Amino acid sequence: MADHIEFTKEMKKTHTILAPYMLETQFDMLGEIMKSFGYKIEILKNRSEEVVQDGLMYVHNDTCYPALLVIGQMIHALKSGKYDPDTTALMITQTGGGCRASNYIHLLRKALVKAGFPQVPVISINLSGLEKNSGFSLSLPLIARIMAVLVYGDVLMLLKNQITPYEIHKGETVKKVEEWKKRLSESLYANVHFSLKKVYENIDRIVADFATIEINKTPKVKVGVVGEIYVKYSSLGNNNLEEFLASQDCEVMLPGVMGFMLFKVDNRLEDIKLYGGNPFKKLVCTILFKFFKKFEKAMIDAFSKYPQFTPPMPYEHTKENVKGVIGHGNKMGEGWLLTGEMIDLVQMGYENIVCAQPFGCLPNHICGKGMVRKIRELYPEANIVPIDYDPSATRVNQENRIKLMLSIAKEKL
Repeated sequence: MADHIEFTKEMKKTHTILAPYMLETQFDMLGEIMKSFGYKIEILKNRSEEVVQDGLMYVHNDTCYPALLVIGQMIHALKSGKYDPDTTALMITQTGGGCRASNYIHLLRKALVKAGFPQVPVISINLSGLEKNSGFSLSLPLIARIMAVLVYGDVLMLLKNQITPYEIHKGETVKKVEEWKKRLSESLYANVHFSLKKVYENIDRIVADFATIEINKTPKVKVGVVGEIYVKYSSLGNNNLEEFLASQDCEVMLPGVMGFMLFKVDNRLEDIKLYGGNPFKKLVCTILFKFFKKFEKAMIDAFSKYPQFTPPMPYEHTKENVKGVIGHGNKMGEGWLLTGEMIDLVQMGYENIVCAQPFGCLPNHICGKGMVRKIRELYPEANIVPIDYDPSATRVNQENRIKLMLSIAKEKL
């Protein structure tokens, strides 16, 4: 008997694929891209307490919190009766690294059997060749469109966070974000606006459009958010952290996902440099890295034209920042990038930082919480609070700890 159910070419026509929710702007557009390639996909947005309880029921409680939530969300959807298990598939990413995230797919399959859905296939999205399914493939055209979505999402996320706290006409920024999401989704569905030239043009248009929003730059507490990728971005994972910070009259800076993508590809190149490897893999990773860098440059160039906006830091700058602080060999999970993003934020004026980490996530505790003292030695103005997210951690306790950090920030302001 096979160790898992394969997602076949026939299933592409008959099955609805359910995918977990993480990045609000990016994932909505990703769904449209997948549809344009003939996949019937739905991004899950169920977020009740039952999601957590299903995660606790079907996943070992010592497993990291993101796995528990993602698997809980999928099992909860299957149990809801909304989907026919015989014509439903699940999709999940695998990093292929030493982080426990590489094991999510195995935990999910075990949970499906336990919950009574052994017939449901699970599709792995990975760039490491870990698994293959005849009904799904990461072709170069699909990868190109995914990258376009990620960079568009980063641009919209950065603009939304930098403008919303200061907008004169409340709600104008969010309205513009939705308009651009719709416009970009429609064009990507029609297989246009994903070439490098088009992405450059669109980023310029997006930033120029948002620059027309009237703002009043009153002094506010600036807060950066870093951490494990899921709890950093997912409102389900971080108890609506961005919403809470906005309610405290803060401007939030959330580093984009492009930095993480560059970090992951760069790690592969570092491995090949140190230990050798497949020349073809090196070529593919080199091309991807250069491709990502061009997208990053397009963002930085567009933001730099407008003094009211803060452009993201170049990846090379982030990597250089950590020299003498943490080694580039620390690459499990978010690794040295987590430390680098905290230093970036301090240098950009967002010295008040929430480090969101799943309880028991060793890489985050070492490269996040474990580096706070060193960062404070180098940057005395850094005001960092690590926050653990876990089923047993109460929202009140988390918010009270953040409020304490904010009270120090307000005194300085």
